[in-house]
Amino acid sequence: MSATDAGNMPAMTYREAMREALREALAADDRVFIMGEDVADYGGPYAVTKGLHEEFGRDRVRNTPLSEAGFVGAGIGAALGGLRPIVEIMTVNFSLLALDQLVNTAATLHHMSGGQFNVPLVVRITTGAGRQLAAQHSHSLEGWFAHVPGLKVIAPATPEDARWMLPTALADPNPVIIFEHSVLYNESGPVGPATGPIDITKAAIRRAGTELTIVASAGMVPKALAAAEQVAKAGVSAEVIDLRSLRPLDVSTLTQSVQRTNRALVLDEGWRTGGLNAEVAATLAESCFWSLDAPIVRLAGSEVPIPYAKHLEDAAIPQVDDIVAAAINLVRPEQ
Repeated sequence: MSATDAGNMPAMTYREAMREALREALAADDRVFIMGEDVADYGGPYAVTKGLHEEFGRDRVRNTPLSEAGFVGAGIGAALGGLRPIVEIMTVNFSLLALDQLVNTAATLHHMSGGQFNVPLVVRITTGAGRQLAAQHSHSLEGWFAHVPGLKVIAPATPEDARWMLPTALADPNPVIIFEHSVLYNESGPVGPATGPIDITKAAIRRAGTELTIVASAGMVPKALAAAEQVAKAGVSAEVIDLRSLRPLDVSTLTQSVQRTNRALVLDEGWRTGGLNAEVAATLAESCFWSLDAPIVRLAGSEVPIPYAKHLEDAAIPQVDDIVAAAINLVRPEQ
């Protein structure tokens, strides 16, 4: 998208863009309904569904008991019955209470039935740190779900993707998990009209560069772009790739970028050990080994539960200054 095109588009917050996507889905298809904790009167914990129950009624926007296993299971049953449920889980930490439903049921039924049954379920999950919600509400566990065959896992990082990735997810005959980073809800950006179905399995190059590829997803994307802007002032040209899809990974876009830039810095707010960025780094090492001018570098969250105190929370996850230092050291190690 050119700067001129972006300037001609209306701006929305990430929250507003997701709400508009939900509104459009509810209006377009009577099979679509939303269910989750406080999604009706309260509008959800992040106000994404605010106003939708007044517009579409409580059959279409349903509050649930505080039982993730229960209402995710109900969503699976509704999907098997021909509906198109959108299930909201308040935070990724709480999704662990529904792991059996998501991993052992939603992800497996198509395979175990020999293709006879589909589970057209969309699960929206808030993820990430940065809002001082402490360890039980702030982790980044996207990599756990990206490990599971039978699930598509996506992470919109811009208001435009929040607006236009949902329709494609809803059209998928099998489960799609959408991770929405909590710090993005207030972020604004241009949102253009739909130009057709968006391929939710493709990464996006958010900034072109020649000396280094920075790979990021979700809440790390704005930080990666800010860091790329800063390192440009130091004479380092960084390309920024927004993964968008965590499963499947868009290996083609990743490898083509690194084969051009010859270096890779892979970001992940989650923990380093067994993390998603380890999978990305290993994939790049396998595909781009002979193109690399330096070892692949990973920058991830500290191996601790996310602290509550603001200064400790900031220290526990990669920040712009950390990305800048890692990028410059990778390209100009003598500096």
